Amino acid sequence: MEHAVSLATLTPPIALGPLDGRYRTVVAPLVDHLSEAALNRARLHVEVEWLIHLTTQRVLPGAPELSEQETGYLRQVVRTFGADEIAELAAIEAETRHDVKAVEYFLKRRLAAAPQVLGPDTVLPQVTEIVHIFCTSEDINNLSYATTVRDAVEQVWLPAATAAADAVADLAREHADVPMLARTHGQPATPVTLGKELAVLAHRLRRQLRRITAAEYLGKINGATGTYGAHSISVPGVDWQQVARSFVEHLGLVWNPLTTQIESHDWQAEVYADVARFNRVLHNLTTDVWTYISLGYFTQRLSAQGSTGSSTMPHKVNPIRFENAEANLEVSCALLDSLASTLVTSRLQRDLTDSTTQRNIGVALGHSLLALDNVRRGLAGLDVDTEAMARDLDANWEVLGEAVQSAMRAAGIAGVTGMADPYERLKELTRGRRVDATAMREFISDLGLPQEVAARLLALTPGDYVGLAPELVRHLD
Repeated sequence: MEHAVSLATLTPPIALGPLDGRYRTVVAPLVDHLSEAALNRARLHVEVEWLIHLTTQRVLPGAPELSEQETGYLRQVVRTFGADEIAELAAIEAETRHDVKAVEYFLKRRLAAAPQVLGPDTVLPQVTEIVHIFCTSEDINNLSYATTVRDAVEQVWLPAATAAADAVADLAREHADVPMLARTHGQPATPVTLGKELAVLAHRLRRQLRRITAAEYLGKINGATGTYGAHSISVPGVDWQQVARSFVEHLGLVWNPLTTQIESHDWQAEVYADVARFNRVLHNLTTDVWTYISLGYFTQRLSAQGSTGSSTMPHKVNPIRFENAEANLEVSCALLDSLASTLVTSRLQRDLTDSTTQRNIGVALGHSLLALDNVRRGLAGLDVDTEAMARDLDANWEVLGEAVQSAMRAAGIAGVTGMADPYERLKELTRGRRVDATAMREFISDLGLPQEVAARLLALTPGDYVGLAPELVRHLD
């Protein structure tokens, strides 16, 4: 099919993917951490801090000590990294054909320009060869990814995920006492409460959040093959392991003492697996809520869903928030699974498969963030139809069969005669047929149960048969 205008040539550029197009506003907070520009800013941050660290620790003989004004100038280079700097760095990389080397040259330009800001006496032009000293690109990259992924998870994803889990927990508390017909294998089963079922999901989500909150973000800065070879031959007598450890910990990371050229990425696999598992629990929530909507247990407020419903059937309010979330969770999990399974392998001391793979971290978390936004908005637009639930319960008195046969067993154990074969007797009454209140109560009356037991069962309705469900919701607190 031929087109008159090539969309690829339009300015501003047309987004290829939905996260940078249709859904940009929702995932925009991740751009500050997991975009290419954010990665380059993080690389610049690591290079600057390594320079400051080496001079502060005085491990390089002859290197000058930097003043507060000079370290402030260097850190300001990172803080002011914006559109002009991004363009300048791109121009440098077009020449170097190497992204990390371009950052090194960018910083050296700023060192050369320091006298214009700090005056002619600054020593910064003299320390250009300290920039990137003893470093392989992966020394810079692994620390940059660790800090950006950490910040993206802790500052963007975790707050959104926590808010979604809290919203589920709030609904669970609000509806802790609302009886609901359960469905095991899709069939009517022992009643529960809506709140208890939501509490199960909130509890599962929060457990995964605790794992993610406790994640370790590892880093290393030990040279081309992880041996400190260049360090120790150039400046012997320095405890380079301690210098490296203190630097990695200065960045707020956990030091990895044993690596090849790359930091092994195992921590990344762990984080992505945990996020994917959270996604899957949330996916379970979306499909359950979708089903409850289809059963009429939830109704949707059209204004809260932000949709006009079906394009041809005006009576419908489609559960689009939960369907959108479901789909985006599946995309996110597919990417996170790929990241977790592939990043743990690197041929011998180094291969570059992780380089392009890690550039999809933002996409993986972006689809999860988009799903969280949809879940939050979807939950906020739900109302509970207790009458619909009550009708379903009243139409399924056979679910009391479990209660009756269990009471018969207990009575038989206590020595009451005539309690034989309780399961089989209830199966004959209930299996494959609907039982109303009259039939169930007549059956109970003819069993010969002790008076107090019979009275308790005769007073029971499907809506009352929820056990400890309301109390169980308190475990959320």
